[in-house]
Amino acid sequence: MIIAIDGPAGSGKSTVAKLVAQKLGFAYLDTGAMYRAVAWRALERDVALDDEAELTSIASSEPISFGYLPGEPLPSKVFINSQDVSKEIRLPQTDKAVSPVSAVLGVREALVAQQQRIGVLQDTVMEGRDIGTAVFPNAELKIYLTASPEVRAARRLEQNLRRFGKDAPNMNREEILAEIIRRDTYDSEREHSPLVAADDALTLDTSAMGINEVVDWIAAHATA
Repeated sequence: MIIAIDGPAGSGKSTVAKLVAQKLGFAYLDTGAMYRAVAWRALERDVALDDEAELTSIASSEPISFGYLPGEPLPSKVFINSQDVSKEIRLPQTDKAVSPVSAVLGVREALVAQQQRIGVLQDTVMEGRDIGTAVFPNAELKIYLTASPEVRAARRLEQNLRRFGKDAPNMNREEILAEIIRRDTYDSEREHSPLVAADDALTLDTSAMGINEVVDWIAAHATA
């Protein structure tokens, strides 16, 4: 079974998907981390974010993998070409680079092929922006998570604090809000696989919901 969870930046997709996978005993695949890894590699090499040929080359030639702690079913590390980039892909500069990188058709084709190969191996919860529309359009359960931009900005601020502590690189809520709105516009208007709810997706506004409520709601639909 494939559970496809899509939604905009800061909607809680990653956290919810991980918890749903744990609750149901499914595998979890963070597709966003894959695009972030390609974006980070491009920044590291000073590749222009409109250089489609070079970006496609990175996505096609540098395998992305995930690391697991002993006994832990969810990945704790992200690697590109065996290099650990778990923290680097969450930095603000990567946040800004990931949308234009993920809009490149060649990048999407390379990573979608990887995602499709992984997803059919076992029951999987997969999250991103086009899982239910492009990666697995025949997924048995499709969820579109959303929340107000203000709520998503507050969540991203809390996430930065948890991940980086007092040295969090971006602690300005207004800047985070502006970046989320910018990404919403870019992702929804891009030419290839724009951010949109699949016609048969269940849409859930989580603005006033706790994480456990969202997880239970999705799990209930998965087992109904």
